[in-house]
Amino acid sequence: MTHRSFGTPHNERLEFIGDAVLNCVIAEALFERFPALAEGELSRVRASLVNRETLARLARCVSVATEIRLGEGEARSGGAERPSILANALEAVFGAVFLDGGYVAARAAILRIYAAEWDALDPAALSKDAKTRLQEWLQARRTAVPEYAVTALGGEAHAQTFTIECRIPALGVAATGTGASRRAAEQVAAERAYALVIAQSGASRRG
Repeated sequence: MTHRSFGTPHNERLEFIGDAVLNCVIAEALFERFPALAEGELSRVRASLVNRETLARLARCVSVATEIRLGEGEARSGGAERPSILANALEAVFGAVFLDGGYVAARAAILRIYAAEWDALDPAALSKDAKTRLQEWLQARRTAVPEYAVTALGGEAHAQTFTIECRIPALGVAATGTGASRRAAEQVAAERAYALVIAQSGASRRG
């Protein structure tokens, strides 16, 4: 896996084909699993599964960062943990599997990596805000609801920014979010915490 900062040839052509294959595989899998969902709902769910944040999280779960070749400057600046680079690298892997083994092999690889996301997928929950999704997920597993705390407050009085930490002590999870209001920052923190507990859940299953 080679980032363009390392030199040529690099992964961008593989990312292109991998993105297309990923979208096709997820669309097909959603079509089969949720026969009652309308086209717009299917598109919304697919978008939540193939966005940069989800791909980066999955890339971390399978240790993609340790395999990416980066230029010296990009490596020094922490490029291996940058969501865009991780997401693109994972798409490149999907593209490579497709070119090497065909659609069936690519589909199997994608669904294996997406297993935890797939198990936790609830299209109805996607219409709920992040705090509600996280709270319901925890309550379903008899885990205490999250704690939210303001950790920083910046800006002028008329344009303040809030930084909120969302903590789930029982799971050892903490995530921060920043927003123009406390509510907005809590939503961002909850979204990140939700991503962490889903990834943690997936890792425990694989273990």
